[in-house]
Amino acid sequence: MKKLLLMLLTLGLASATYAQEKGSVLVKNGTVITIANGDMENTDVLIRDGVITEIGQDLRAPRGVQTIDATGKFVMPGIIDAHSHIAGVDINEATNPVTAEVTMEESVDPNDINIYWALAGGVTSIHLMHGSANVIGGQNETLKLRYGAGMDAMRFEGAPRTIKFALGENPTRVHGQGYDVQPRTRMGVEQVVRDHFDAAIDYKRNREAYLEAKAAYDKNQRGTPPVPVAKNLRLEVLSDIIDGEVWVHCHSYRADEILMLMRVFNDYGVENFTFQHANEAFKIAPELRKNGARTSIFADWWAYKFEVYYSTAYNASILNANGVNNSINSDSGELIRHLNHEAAKAVHYGGTSEQDALKMITLNPAIQLGIDDKVGTIEEGKHGDIAIWSGHPLSIYSICEKTFVDGKKYFDREEDADDMRLEVNPEENFEETYTRWYESGKDADSCLRGAEILFDSNGMSLNGGTE
Repeated sequence: MKKLLLMLLTLGLASATYAQEKGSVLVKNGTVITIANGDMENTDVLIRDGVITEIGQDLRAPRGVQTIDATGKFVMPGIIDAHSHIAGVDINEATNPVTAEVTMEESVDPNDINIYWALAGGVTSIHLMHGSANVIGGQNETLKLRYGAGMDAMRFEGAPRTIKFALGENPTRVHGQGYDVQPRTRMGVEQVVRDHFDAAIDYKRNREAYLEAKAAYDKNQRGTPPVPVAKNLRLEVLSDIIDGEVWVHCHSYRADEILMLMRVFNDYGVENFTFQHANEAFKIAPELRKNGARTSIFADWWAYKFEVYYSTAYNASILNANGVNNSINSDSGELIRHLNHEAAKAVHYGGTSEQDALKMITLNPAIQLGIDDKVGTIEEGKHGDIAIWSGHPLSIYSICEKTFVDGKKYFDREEDADDMRLEVNPEENFEETYTRWYESGKDADSCLRGAEILFDSNGMSLNGGTE
């Protein structure tokens, strides 16, 4: 009997882990920033069972549904971070220039306190990315920030598969300098991509021919059995990239390298790709638009290493003015807490409209992740991922007061218990706190986390090269 009860309890816990909880709420009298249809004053939003069902005035709450008065406040879609490493257990599989077979799917920490901090900044979805140690790294994972749920319950159901590429110094120093293998140079990076795409094309042709011949042999049992072509997961993923089933998100900085990869993609028919960071994208905005490329950038963060010394705070505005789908991301556990301020910089520096600036942290990243049919705007039929702000979200004085994911409240400033701030210790001195932030916050290269073991404290490669 005890064994049976234990089995039932285990099954119950497993079900709870996989369940994606949904909630219902009526938000009344707020200024609703729909993104899709402008701003609507004194407007109500009804979310039922995780879905936005009505938007209008004088809506009534169904029985049992909580009502929140948002008079004088702003309601906007949940912020989406297209480049994040929070909630990641492992970030880089740095043992080969190409590791397309690995995935962040099993590298999710659903208890990371950074999830709660991101929710406090109005963020509801993130793109958990593999690192940038490889020319072609691992596959990424799009997550809903259902803090407290299990790893599987955090996955964004229906989101397309994506993968991380990287150009420039990171793969050349990790592999060329760290392991003394290709790529050692920027031109070597291009050849790694081309060689592996060619191998994937050959593999797919040979594998399909073998499976066809095997099926015929198994049916007729005549002749000689075909020579097996073993399944190769790395080449399977690369083949899926060429076929458009896996979307590319590429770590990049320099304009020449971005142009190079677009040429490579054109040669192989790869169509769905986003350039991450893309600090020099403003130089080639018309070319990006012509190729249908997307960009996901920092608002004004550069000069933290040599290849990133040349950028501008006008980058987002120039890209936007040229019709490039552009988002603003964090790549940081600190920046993710105020992406609204990062978007506001496009208004301040480049005169971008408030609407377009807000798109850069809502609809545009949703498009880049292939989830814009579900999130990114406040529309009937979309997921109930919203945040309520004390004032306009682009104002430096505004504060996120409540955040909902699928209609369920995950952050409430009025109910912000002390035990939700698990890593904050007011007794620490300033030096200790600053050191911890410096090592893990904005000043760290989040994309290279885990690869630092290849270099000593002076930046020297363990194989004798330099960082």
